[in-house]
Amino acid sequence: MKIGTRLGGAFLLVTLLTTVLTLASLATLSQIGRHWVGFSDNVMVKQEYATQGYIKLGDGVQNFKNYVLRGGAYDKGFIADMDAISALVGQYRNLGATPQEQALLDRLDAGQRQYREAIAKAQALKAGGATVADIDAAISGADKALAAALSGLLAIAHEGAESTGANISTAIGSGKMVATAVGVVVAVLAIVFGVLATRSITRPMREAVTIAKTVAAGDLSSSITATGRDETGDLLRALKEMNESLKTVVGDVRTGSDTIATASTQIAGGNLDLSARTEQQASSLEQTAAAMEQITSTVKRNADSARQANQLAAAASDVASRGGAVVAQVVDTMGEINASAGKIADIIGVIDGIAFQTNILALNAAVEAARAGEQGRGFAVVATEVRNLAQRSAIAAKEIKGLISESVEKVGHGSQLVQHAGSTMEEIVASVRRVTDMMSEISAASGEQEAGIEEVNRAIAQMDTVTQKNAALVEEAAAATESLRDQARKLTGSVSVFRLGHPGAVRSMVQLA
Repeated sequence: MKIGTRLGGAFLLVTLLTTVLTLASLATLSQIGRHWVGFSDNVMVKQEYATQGYIKLGDGVQNFKNYVLRGGAYDKGFIADMDAISALVGQYRNLGATPQEQALLDRLDAGQRQYREAIAKAQALKAGGATVADIDAAISGADKALAAALSGLLAIAHEGAESTGANISTAIGSGKMVATAVGVVVAVLAIVFGVLATRSITRPMREAVTIAKTVAAGDLSSSITATGRDETGDLLRALKEMNESLKTVVGDVRTGSDTIATASTQIAGGNLDLSARTEQQASSLEQTAAAMEQITSTVKRNADSARQANQLAAAASDVASRGGAVVAQVVDTMGEINASAGKIADIIGVIDGIAFQTNILALNAAVEAARAGEQGRGFAVVATEVRNLAQRSAIAAKEIKGLISESVEKVGHGSQLVQHAGSTMEEIVASVRRVTDMMSEISAASGEQEAGIEEVNRAIAQMDTVTQKNAALVEEAAAATESLRDQARKLTGSVSVFRLGHPGAVRSMVQLA
């Protein structure tokens, strides 16, 4: 049975018994209440009515005495008191009267009638002038029957009150007995069930605590038996499963620690080898870096020379270009000179023709002057001079034409030479341009080679940095491996405190280097 069920059953039983006790107490209180209600609603009221009737009777007697002695309106007070007694008798009857009370009420009515008759007789005597002694003698003892009946009712009320008190006392005593009996039964059953429930819980709990302390001490060889079907049984079964799991875990940890120790030793050896090779690689990288620095210096010098040669070639190309331009201008100028010489030859030809025509005209003029005789002699002289001038002009024109022809021939030959020089100069300019382009390509290639070598240098520097970092990491890995070996030793020492109780859990004897 589950602990909750047992505790719930015990609490339910206690609750039921408490309910029984409560119901018994309520029954007792109900009985007391009924007695008290009967007392307060009947006995006390009747007692009050009887007491008020007795008081009204006394008031009526006193009012009648005052009437006899003093006269006046006291008879009205007496009559009111008698009417009040009659009203109280009616109310008393309405509450329900016992035969004894009914007899007393009848006596009270009869006594009241007799008393009223005596009072009426006394009033007549007073009206007739009788003395007080006569009036007193006439009504003496008339109120005794009325007073006796009221006294009887009061006695019955007192008896009812005493009876009610006795009944209430009896009910209270019975209630106390029932409550005491039920309370004792409840207490006994609560103690019994509490002890049983406590034992059923504390015994397995003590066993569980013992097992937990044993496990805490490192002893996992305990044999745990769990037969209960309640929560404590579940706890013991859970402790058993925990114990078995701890056995497995500790065994695995021992095996793992041995494996870690072996692996850490191998890793340490590998780290040492890797550290040595990393140092060799770092040394090789330093040598490579030094060689690359020399190559870089040489390539920089070559690049500087190529840039200077490129600048010289560019300057030569500019000079050749300017020379080609000058030669081209000379060729153009020679062509213009040749054209001008041709024009001059043409002009000289025209002048020669004019001189020839002038000579003909002068000859004709001389002939005509000879025909004229003495009259044409002066004109003949002029014609002769003109002819001489024309002949001299023709001779000069022929000489100039010869010179011009020779000049034109030389200018044409010079123009051919200049044209040949211009074409040669163009070839030189083209060659210089090709040389300049080649030097530019060489300079660009040298720059690219220089940039590539610088990148190689940076890469080598990065490789050197990475190698240095790798060396540091290898050292850290070696330190971590050594720390791992220490942790493996500590772990092996920690799990060695557990006693597993089977051959597979033999303590590790691996020697950590």
